[in-house]
Amino acid sequence: MKKLQNITTNDAIDNKMSISNRQYRVPKQKLSTGSVTGLYPVILDGGRTIIYTSDKSKEEEIRSRYASRK
Repeated sequence: MKKLQNITTNDAIDNKMSISNRQYRVPKQKLSTGSVTGLYPVILDGGRTIIYTSDKSKEEEIRSRYASRK
């Protein structure tokens, strides 16, 4: 059986101020890694598959490659 530990407010404040518990600012580049902002969607297979591309002119190439994989 575990012993019950009482956490006092002083312990909580000490833990909050501890260097190991600080959260640092995340750079914008890292936050936008999975972002689809500025990308064009190519909807395939009746909406089941969506491929995002940065160049809208390559839409036909993507469609033909996807069709050839089937």
